[in-house]
Amino acid sequence: MSSSIQSLSGAPPLASAVAAHGKRITSIDALRGLVMCVMMMDHVRENLYLHHPVSDPMTISDTPPFLFFTRLAAHFCAPIFVFLTGLGAWLYANPPGAPPRSARDFLLKRGALLIFLEIFVMSFLWVGQWPEKIWLQVLWAIGFSMIVLAFASGLPRKVLLVAGLAIVCTHNLYTWIALPPEHPLHALWTLFMHRDVLFDTVPQVRVTYPAWPWVGVIFLGWCAGPIFARGFDSARRRKLLVLMGACCWLALLVLRGFNIYGENAPWTHWPTTVQTVMDFLDYTKYPPSLDFLLMTLGGGFFILAAIDQADNGFTRFMSTFGGAPMFYYLLHLLVLITGYKILLATFGPNQVSPSGVERFGVGPDQFWIVWLVTVLMWFVLYYPTRWFGNFKRRTSIGWVKYF
Repeated sequence: MSSSIQSLSGAPPLASAVAAHGKRITSIDALRGLVMCVMMMDHVRENLYLHHPVSDPMTISDTPPFLFFTRLAAHFCAPIFVFLTGLGAWLYANPPGAPPRSARDFLLKRGALLIFLEIFVMSFLWVGQWPEKIWLQVLWAIGFSMIVLAFASGLPRKVLLVAGLAIVCTHNLYTWIALPPEHPLHALWTLFMHRDVLFDTVPQVRVTYPAWPWVGVIFLGWCAGPIFARGFDSARRRKLLVLMGACCWLALLVLRGFNIYGENAPWTHWPTTVQTVMDFLDYTKYPPSLDFLLMTLGGGFFILAAIDQADNGFTRFMSTFGGAPMFYYLLHLLVLITGYKILLATFGPNQVSPSGVERFGVGPDQFWIVWLVTVLMWFVLYYPTRWFGNFKRRTSIGWVKYF
């Protein structure tokens, strides 16, 4: 597969230790692209059942392991993407061979665009029609985090590091608080800390991604930027990334293993070993618990260390998606909803189980079809994403850079 991806990339070997397309760092783009490709697997599953929404497939008693771990893999996307957003913002503010520059306008404009897309575009792309509900999801959380970072980026990096760690490590102390709709602070609390209905209007507005914990993640990404600066020793960078990943996972093992802190629901022993492991790894995503972030960010650090100097077909293939992430994100949803509409018109509505893995030829013993469709979509979307990435680098049209 590596050789086929190598030929698809159509790119010459990259010369620098931290390989880059222009000024882009390939390892960062490759990790961003990888988690977005894994994310698509979960979106393929969801889109097949839009006419009959299914519950989140993380319920231990009702979810087969293959579905649970597919969903678990998709969990890595949002934390790693937000972290890399902060890291990329620092690199923008500190260009190699040039004096530092302000990232405020860079972050403000992009953050505002993401929130605009979340409200006016994303809900339509998910269902293929103007929805009855508007969901404030990951683009809202990233956009808000970018706006906060825009105003905080002028602070000393140590201040942002302390603030980021404080937000990530302490927000579990108050995530249990739920304010009633009539409370004067309900709207703010819903936007930032509690998954709930924001406005019970037509269309109804619901918050899926409370934004405050993600501010901590983007702060930490900004603070990690200097280790990717030109001239930073690559061997030292890899050691630091491995150390960061090890610290995250060691803290997770202690906190989760003894049910000390970091997750609302303690894990327990189940009838089977697999179910017990699933329960141990079942973390809160909305908003992300400390354990959730330790697991996902720790894994991201290990992957970054592994591909830091990699120059092969796999990293170039994935960096194509990571180099034009917004274009890829919008395009994959458009392709998925179009495919779903065609299937629905051709075969009619399917019957689904609570976990959403039946019919359309995708029964519980045929879930591999979802994985196969996902991999096929990678190759289908590769070419338009590569074209757009090349166009974005060549063009002088300002708005194209936002995608």
